[in-house]
Amino acid sequence: MEQSRKSIALCRRLLNTFRKKVIAKGFTSISEEIHFFKNVKSVPLSQLIYHKEIYRLELSQPKADKKQIKHFIQKNIQRLNHFFLSHIDFGQYLELGDTHLDTYYFTRKKVESIPISSTFLYVEDPEFSTPRDLMLAHFKAYGQVTVYLQQKLVHLKNDDLYENISSNSFEKLPWPFTNTDWVELVYALSISGMAKKNNLSIMKVSNIMQEVFEFTPKDLYKTFQDIKARKISRTLFLDQLTTSLLTEMEKSEK
Repeated sequence: MEQSRKSIALCRRLLNTFRKKVIAKGFTSISEEIHFFKNVKSVPLSQLIYHKEIYRLELSQPKADKKQIKHFIQKNIQRLNHFFLSHIDFGQYLELGDTHLDTYYFTRKKVESIPISSTFLYVEDPEFSTPRDLMLAHFKAYGQVTVYLQQKLVHLKNDDLYENISSNSFEKLPWPFTNTDWVELVYALSISGMAKKNNLSIMKVSNIMQEVFEFTPKDLYKTFQDIKARKISRTLFLDQLTTSLLTEMEKSEK
């Protein structure tokens, strides 16, 4: 909640700065105006909406009963899904990457042509708003909020697992390998079925492994991209494990 408060303040300051520059300088072309309201303003505006939602959710979420918390989360996911369904045409326009309505959606002069009875846009600043820039920000923000809520559900479902791991008093095993080796193993376990079966993200699998091994991994996603770019063997660590196991088997058979 504290992080959301700071983010809200930051986004508001940035949007205010944008507004002053837009009013003072305007745009040199329609394409420049479209680019600003579609790609630039939507960044802090969507983050503003996202963090306001997170703050509200965390503030109003039940504190103790797991069933109530689960019901609260599911109810809010349904609310967000209702928003997406209510604006499915605009959502499809965004998903397909269409641009033929950008002049209508993302230029300010088009606000005047919208019926008063069918929109709340008349409470927006006409010099710093377009017919769809706010809705675009809501689509981006609500998509992130949905992921946030789904992760909270996953956490609840796996809560017993985490509690059991935490309650067991044991010494963690040292990780004698590299960070790259860690990432290779985490991805291999996740992709082989562990993540999908338990509805876990790559990060969750890594966090669970950290309960067993004394190691703090870094840059999981970037390291995975580096692994993919290898010229010789993309599965160097797994190959080494296989070789070690086969060697031991051969020794035991002599």
